[in-house]
Order: sequence, then structure tokens, then C-alpha cells
Amino acid sequence: MSLDEIEEREIFPGFKGKFVHSEKMSWVFWDVKKGSVVNEHQHINEQIMHVVKGKFEFVLNGKHNIYTDGDIVVIPSNISHSGKALTNCKLMDVFSPTREEYR
Repeated sequence: MSLDEIEEREIFPGFKGKFVHSEKMSWVFWDVKKGSVVNEHQHINEQIMHVVKGKFEFVLNGKHNIYTDGDIVVIPSNISHSGKALTNCKLMDVFSPTREEYR
């Protein structure tokens, strides 16, 4: 399988993703439009976010940071987080267990 073969889906306004799922993980390749916001939320899934390209403001458990090319954020299970694209961004997320709602 090639990433080019995976259909892109818009999950949140301005967040278009390509999704790869295994039995216990989800891997998401995001193309995010500048100014797009993911509201504060939490989930049972552990998450690792990687900023491939761009500038992304991220709030984890009330702590604000700005992440850029190459930065990685580890998000534990059930911890509140939110984010905003300060530029057009390319992000990668890994979730465990699988994000069933993204299937």
C-alpha cells in the first residue's frame, strides 16, 4: 500500500487526514489549513503527535506550547488537549489503541 492510494477525509474543519489502522493502533497523516482548530478534548487512546512541517500551537493539560518542524508531543490517555495551526501544517499522529471512530 502507498500513502498516495489512501483517500483523504476531513474529520474536523481544516483537518484532512489519511488513516492507517492495525489491530491495536491508528496512524494518521494530517494536512491542516492555517487557522484550523481542534477543540479541547480527551480520549482513552495514548497519542504521539509529530509536527512534520509548520507551526502548531498545542495545549496539553492547560500548558501552552508552540511546536515546529520535527517536534514530538506525547499525550497520555485521558489528558485534555487542543490545538491550532498557526501556519499550514503537516502532522502525524499515532494512537493506541485504534481510534475506532476514525475507521
